[in-house]
Amino acid sequence: MDVEFLGTGCLRQRQKIQYLFYLRGARSACLIDCGASSMIAIRKFGVDPNSVRAVLITHLHGDHFGGLPFFVLDAQLVSRRTTPLTIAGPPRLRDRLTTAWKVPSLAPVLRNAASTLAVEELEPRIAHNVRGIEVTPNRHPSGVPPFALRVKLDDKVLCYSGDTEWVEDLRPAAEGVVGPGEMGSR
Repeated sequence: MDVEFLGTGCLRQRQKIQYLFYLRGARSACLIDCGASSMIAIRKFGVDPNSVRAVLITHLHGDHFGGLPFFVLDAQLVSRRTTPLTIAGPPRLRDRLTTAWKVPSLAPVLRNAASTLAVEELEPRIAHNVRGIEVTPNRHPSGVPPFALRVKLDDKVLCYSGDTEWVEDLRPAAEGVVGPGEMGSR
């Protein structure tokens, strides 16, 4: 698994790209989180948006999911995506995306994305198969339905938890995770 940190900034850090991580394996690739500035980083670092099979969302703060309408808009108008994309995350994800996509100028284009787009709301503490990527969400506090994600790709495991403090559920999420020297990254 290759891990690229494309964005690590929150809403208060105006000069940084918001949360966005690109994971790539032999058979699949995904994003973890997709802040509002994500398309800037995707273009800047030369990531092919069509290589992304899934977008995994930790929680519904704008700096973690606010770029999804732009990612889907790009898929329809610029990248001309023809392969399926799954957006997976915590409960209420579908409602929040529906609200975000009600912007009048985006609505017709986003409706056209329905044939290649699936939205999955994940249950905590259960391993889910999201487009060939094993994802096990664990709850953590952040003020909205939040997840720490345990992502298994090519027999490597990554644990990521945005906007959290220590909670016992982080222990099983991080079990068996390897150190950064054992993963590829740019």
